[in-house]
Amino acid sequence: MFNNENLFSQALMIQNPLFVKEVIFDKEEGELHIYIDFKKGAKFRCSICGTEELAVHDTHPTTWRHLNFFQYKTYIHYRNPRSICPEHGVHLVEAPWGAPGAGFTLLFEAMIMQLAMSMPVTSIAELVGEHDTKIWRIIQRHVSVAHVIDDYTELRSVGIDETASKRGHKYVTLFVDMDESKVIHVAEGKGSDTIEEFKNELPYHNCNPQQIEEVSADMSPAFKKGIKDNFPWANLTFDKFHVIKLMNEAVDEVRRSEQKLVPGLKSTRYLWLYNPDKLNHKQFEKIESLKKLNIKTARAYQIKLALQEIYSTAADEIDAMNMLNKWYNWAVRSRLDPVKKFAQTLKTNWTGVINYFDSRITNAVLEGINSKVQTVRTRARGFRNINNFITMIYLVAGKLTYNFQHFFKRCKDYSEASI
Repeated sequence: MFNNENLFSQALMIQNPLFVKEVIFDKEEGELHIYIDFKKGAKFRCSICGTEELAVHDTHPTTWRHLNFFQYKTYIHYRNPRSICPEHGVHLVEAPWGAPGAGFTLLFEAMIMQLAMSMPVTSIAELVGEHDTKIWRIIQRHVSVAHVIDDYTELRSVGIDETASKRGHKYVTLFVDMDESKVIHVAEGKGSDTIEEFKNELPYHNCNPQQIEEVSADMSPAFKKGIKDNFPWANLTFDKFHVIKLMNEAVDEVRRSEQKLVPGLKSTRYLWLYNPDKLNHKQFEKIESLKKLNIKTARAYQIKLALQEIYSTAADEIDAMNMLNKWYNWAVRSRLDPVKKFAQTLKTNWTGVINYFDSRITNAVLEGINSKVQTVRTRARGFRNINNFITMIYLVAGKLTYNFQHFFKRCKDYSEASI
């Protein structure tokens, strides 16, 4: 004879002394309710110290939302026992499928965490029929626990960057393990205090701040101050992509001031961002025709290409220093104010720029992570709650380990206790 209780006992990995007492399907509400109990005289272990064979003091009726049974919401109801431990007193016995206060089984929460990697929380909430605040609580709890136990013992090289939670809105600063390509800390804001916050957090993850040897960042005055104040012993490398970005901005500033006199420069902003070998035939011809006009923008473009060539060909720090000195003298004599201003910026940050040719650290890893973060931001159409944004950054880019395996360990423990 078909037995619903036995079927669900096996499906939920219910072991002696627990058993499925009753299964009720509420057709009107479209819900499945599974009632679980324990055998009379059953003994349990202490949830604090693990002492076995403890008597039941009383019970606490508890309900968990479980994975859907087909399209129907499923709930587990359990007369959760409380054991009497000689050392720790009365405590709830852990159920194998979830914590008493969670409201959801671990399998349900594992599904939520998986969906959150690729779906907006509002869409997940609609899919499972729960309010999005409950979904956020699940994600935040698991991310928080996983991040707290994350170990940075081997951390040596750190990249720092900033990103916005929504266009024109609050910023957060990302700290990335450059060797492991993962976010290890997210701080609200983008000031120098974010770096102090990061330093203070390191000991909680088995990391002595003194072991940080390399730091990569942009030339933000706040970042420079924060690094100097908190990691003065570390080699600071200014990201080469940020250097080239500033050079590109100088070229564009020259173009914008000149296009009033040279109409052909209009709508050519992006042409000057690329190297000649990255242009298609039509784009290449356009730039070549403009060069023949002996315009300032073309001169600024050549200075930019020369800077990029140094990054590509310099063999070491000494070689780079000689090449950059020649480049600097050319740039400051160019009579192009934006280029001269950029050259002075480079000179002011000379050590950090030169350090690249020794460390070879770039923020390419950080750019890749930032791309993931922006995808999440775009998918959610921005985050009004900065804490939710930080949680999602850890989720998609933190490479955290979520301990859902203890669900199966609990089931195994119950099984062994019944033998």
